[in-house]
Amino acid sequence: MATVFASSRHDRKARQAELIALIAKLGREKFAPRAAAYDRDASFPFDNYDDLRAHGLLGLCVPEAYGGLGADFETYCLAAAEMGRWCGATALTFNMHACSGLWTGRLADDLEMTPAQRAELEALRAEHYRRIVQDGAVYAQPFSEGSAAAAGRAPFGTLASKTEGGWSISGRKIFASLSGAADYYGVLCTEDRPDRSMRDTLYIAVPAKAAGLTIVGDWDPLGMRATVSRTLVMKDVFVPDNAQLMPRGLYFQAATKWPHMFLTLSPTYMGIAQAAYDFTLAYLRGEVEGQPPVKRRMYPTKQIAVAEMYIKLQQTRALFERTIAEAKVGPSKDERLRCYAAQFSIMENSNAICALAIRTCGGQSMLKSLPLERLYRDSRCGALMLPWTAELCLDRLGRETLYEPGETDD
Repeated sequence: MATVFASSRHDRKARQAELIALIAKLGREKFAPRAAAYDRDASFPFDNYDDLRAHGLLGLCVPEAYGGLGADFETYCLAAAEMGRWCGATALTFNMHACSGLWTGRLADDLEMTPAQRAELEALRAEHYRRIVQDGAVYAQPFSEGSAAAAGRAPFGTLASKTEGGWSISGRKIFASLSGAADYYGVLCTEDRPDRSMRDTLYIAVPAKAAGLTIVGDWDPLGMRATVSRTLVMKDVFVPDNAQLMPRGLYFQAATKWPHMFLTLSPTYMGIAQAAYDFTLAYLRGEVEGQPPVKRRMYPTKQIAVAEMYIKLQQTRALFERTIAEAKVGPSKDERLRCYAAQFSIMENSNAICALAIRTCGGQSMLKSLPLERLYRDSRCGALMLPWTAELCLDRLGRETLYEPGETDD
């Protein structure tokens, strides 16, 4: 069982280091050796989740008061980056699970609530956290719908109608990671009312065995194959009132006031960038396990390429670490813009570092018996991920650097 991560500043760094060491050991000994098979078969990494469960890591972001490890935002991001270093698909799907504790725990505690809302939140998360900590349940977080909703520009098309004792949910979620593997799907949907808007977003956990929920379609993508992100279809799915993960109105407030909550996908790709650099060094030094001990480090072109990789990696890592350290409710304009810049830089630079690694290592690196071609394919997926794709980050940066809120050219 992993050590509980208290919030005191005195020992937080030491506990972060302990957590990262644990994940590095699991990654090196367990996750990395399995990654190729999961990628080849596009199958979910169930064995990796068994290891996470056995070490108490499913409760990483569950507050200590509920039996979890109580990791804060920065600790989660550092841990996820280390996980991504060994298996990108495991880290990316773990993000979907961990956010169910992070968003409803430390993040939600920062939001404005009435006493009634706070009491409701306590009751709701006590039930969900019990499932994670005691039962070892895995939560997914289906987000995308193929519309502007996942980008934060329109209400979600998946609708929840209030009924006696609960909610009736109907809709469709595409790229639903952990489909068929999760015990609960944390569905973002809109309360069905005549004047509905994004303010009416609900965050509700739908049991995998709920009547009316089906998983459809094939899954054979370019990268992140082991996420198994098939389409989730819900038709008149009934869930009780306590299936909510947050009280009404709280998700919209979080999305508005805690924008760093959407940065949690990027640590996976930070880890992939590190993995590509690590492999390149080992390859050029003739230290890749199972390969002939042929050294290639003496060539100036290889040395220059590694130097470029190192510089880009350190630039990206510095922005990543600064951004996750300053994450909080109500960030300043500069902090919010830096968050967009970090997301864009990590997603784009991860792929750039992988591409440079392939060019530097040469033809051998394209073999599926080595991890680099998988790292390259996985890294290309990052820039496409909602709610902050690379294009959306550029759009927001350009607009928000030049205009203050409410400002127009009229």
